[in-house]
Amino acid sequence: MPDTSPPTGQQILARLFVRVLLALLVVLALAFAVDAGILRYRASANRNAFSTITVRPFYAVPRKDKKVEYEFDDPRDQTCSNSLFPQMGYTPCWYLRRHKDQEIPL
Repeated sequence: MPDTSPPTGQQILARLFVRVLLALLVVLALAFAVDAGILRYRASANRNAFSTITVRPFYAVPRKDKKVEYEFDDPRDQTCSNSLFPQMGYTPCWYLRRHKDQEIPL
């Protein structure tokens, strides 16, 4: 005989949590798909889909005395996508503008 008792508060919160999590995943997937579609449209219509930003890479070289030595490389241009998420293998430009110094660990 099935259990017909009313759900407890913990069961109600668990169901609510699962529903909110699923809704969040659906919204994120939809945002990613729309972002990809807009970027592909811009790329096909030659409408500002990509940009270049000058970044300053530097190497973090660990030493034997547990300290790190930094060696700076020449600045170079990096292509980025004008999108919200990383698309087509490129970093979003909004992120790259805020992280122009790029550490390369060795």
